[in-house]
Amino acid sequence: MRRRTKIITGVVVLGIAGLVAEGLVSQRGKDVTPVTFGKVARQDLTSKVSANGRIDAKRKVDLSANVMGQVLNLAVREGDVVKKDDFLLQIDQKQLAATARSADAALQAVFSDRDAAKAMAIAADQDFQRAQKNYDQKIIPRADLDRAQSGRDSARANVMALEQRISQARENLNAARDTLSKTTMRAPMAGIVTALPVEEGEVAVIGTMNNAGTVLMTIADMSVVEAVMEVDETDVPSVKVGQRASVTIDAYPNKTFPGLVTEVASSPIKRNGLTASGSTEAVNFEVKIQVENPPPDVRPGFSASADIITGTRAKALAIPIQALVVREKPGNKTGKPQDEEGVFVNENGTVKFETVKTGLSGDSMIELVSGAKEGQQIVTGPFRALREIKDGTKVKEQKDAGADGTAGDKKG
Repeated sequence: MRRRTKIITGVVVLGIAGLVAEGLVSQRGKDVTPVTFGKVARQDLTSKVSANGRIDAKRKVDLSANVMGQVLNLAVREGDVVKKDDFLLQIDQKQLAATARSADAALQAVFSDRDAAKAMAIAADQDFQRAQKNYDQKIIPRADLDRAQSGRDSARANVMALEQRISQARENLNAARDTLSKTTMRAPMAGIVTALPVEEGEVAVIGTMNNAGTVLMTIADMSVVEAVMEVDETDVPSVKVGQRASVTIDAYPNKTFPGLVTEVASSPIKRNGLTASGSTEAVNFEVKIQVENPPPDVRPGFSASADIITGTRAKALAIPIQALVVREKPGNKTGKPQDEEGVFVNENGTVKFETVKTGLSGDSMIELVSGAKEGQQIVTGPFRALREIKDGTKVKEQKDAGADGTAGDKKG
């Protein structure tokens, strides 16, 4: 009986010891965080800025009315191709033609007045010469000579005044003829009529300080095509004139067109006459990209997107972007929050935070300027694990991942 009791006691002790050992092993497994790994490696990087916008012509002109009147003859339609100086439309010119004729008649009348004044000046000069001779011979008194001299000077001044009136009348006639010529509108350049908001019979109104005039039509020179992009303010500092870009036009799917940045705006885009400053609206800047070899039937207003290449680096030391961790700098004594960038390096199953300095950013990789070394194994995910692990955390490679990027159950 005593031996049997000893055996049972031994079995119980061994069982308890096994349970304790199993619990320790289980507890140790819980202290290990499943993660995914990547390596610090070299590869070619290309940094891009993506933006959306529209297609437009580099040269275009909105033709507005310079004179007020009814549109009588509209010679073009929207989409027509025009050459420079082609006739476009005619505005009623009856009243302006009458004004020009009146100015011409006024000029002719002043010419007649000048001819009469010249004749009078010649007669007054002759009278003065006779008076001078008579005075020299003491036939007439000095007063008669002075009156003859005054008449001559007055006649000459009258001629000079009429010469000035002729100049004035001639300028009035030129102005009237210029205004009359503006009733006939011709193409200022070759291009395509891309907008024609007026019809025959409508009245064209000239613009004033507070009211815009009637826009009769828009002519665009589509020989040079631009993609006008809206770039976010955070990306503008990296965009420079002369950078290459690839442009995609929605009307031509599965095609990309090379381009060149030709202009970067210095002021933000205005919305309804106001900038986004002081509001919650995003601040965008206009960037123009000249499209090379555009399709021949491209039209202004087509939606477009572009990838602007802001930098390239061959065989750069890089890591996956998701491996980069930004955390508050420990031991900060300034009182102000300070962040630092780094990665978790795997050292025999234990991670260590390594501070890094980054450079060029590609689509999925980012350049390392300093910090981790080539070939080192770093933690790349999942995101929740990167938020929770710290220096000294034990990790193991995660074999499977669920839809949320966390460790999943292994299927046997």
